Amino acid sequence: MSATDGGQVDWIHGAAYGAVGGALIEALVFNGRVLAWQAARRRAREARRRRLPRLRAYVDPPADLAAAVSRLLLGALAGWLLHSQITGLYAAVAAGASAPALLRQLGSLRAVQEVVQGGSAGAGERNPDAPVTVPAVPDQPTMPVQPQAETTGEVGS
Repeated sequence: MSATDGGQVDWIHGAAYGAVGGALIEALVFNGRVLAWQAARRRAREARRRRLPRLRAYVDPPADLAAAVSRLLLGALAGWLLHSQITGLYAAVAAGASAPALLRQLGSLRAVQEVVQGGSAGAGERNPDAPVTVPAVPDQPTMPVQPQAETTGEVGS
């Protein structure tokens, strides 16, 4: 099925729409940098400075391009990996947009760690699926008692 009919997404559409999600997030990041540059230029104009901030102070093309490419690839990877779980193009775009966090979360799952490591997690390694000990809650919660100020029976004037 294709992503446009609301059914399960095939792998090519999952990867493509995932990359689109990554591109959208990168466009938002770039927009934030341009808006910060614009605000800095306005502040400099209001302060009547001769030198206005340059765009290169806010945008680093080689680094930003590398970050954009990696975000596109991670978005495509998330869309490809999750295509059987995704229904609809909006979900695929959302998976691509959240790809770094989503893939980080998937990588922390115990089953994924066991596959990658070829067995169970070794001693001393953090296991995120381990049970967490929570202190017991008392049956009757107690409220702290605050001393009351003495009153003289007078009404405030």
